[in-house]
Amino acid sequence: MPIRAWFPTFIYCEPLQRGGARFSAELAGECRRLRDYDAAGRAWSAKNYPGGYTSYGSMAQLQKFSSTFATLERKLTRHVRAFARALELDLRGREICMTDCWANLMPPAAAHSLHLHPLSFISGTYYVATPSGCPGLKFEDPRLDRFMAAPPRRPGARAENQTHVTYPAETGQVILFESWLRHEVPPNRVDAERISISFNYNWA
Repeated sequence: MPIRAWFPTFIYCEPLQRGGARFSAELAGECRRLRDYDAAGRAWSAKNYPGGYTSYGSMAQLQKFSSTFATLERKLTRHVRAFARALELDLRGREICMTDCWANLMPPAAAHSLHLHPLSFISGTYYVATPSGCPGLKFEDPRLDRFMAAPPRRPGARAENQTHVTYPAETGQVILFESWLRHEVPPNRVDAERISISFNYNWA
């Protein structure tokens, strides 16, 4: 082959478990109750997450305060370990651990601008409630700021040559990525609430 691919970016997408509808419904109820209770989070969201609610600025370690979220942590950790093995990471005998876990509720028109997750090595999202047509998770090619004078890609270019890729939001799905990969959630255009749980992992 005269051309070979190097330095790939990997994204993991897999159902959390089989038959997880009841667990997702339980999490959805808890996320909505959390929003009702969390006055500090609502105030933080009004400034930093317009139109939506996130517990990121108020309660960002939900796995330590809720048995439901602690159960989610155990289920997610199995997936994170599998992803770390696929990445061939040398953890030097250390354990991986969830450092942050927070809820996101996106009513119509809410969006989440482009960002990354510092101070962690694997991050991800678990989809709790995803009404039909709600936005997915959009990833950016990490080399984009180095393209300089490169011409645009042709319409219909292969997926691996695109500068952005979007994973659809599907209830019960786990999406994992290395924390340096920038991503965003476009505005929610449907008349229903999108609920997800985001999280970070580190190794120690």
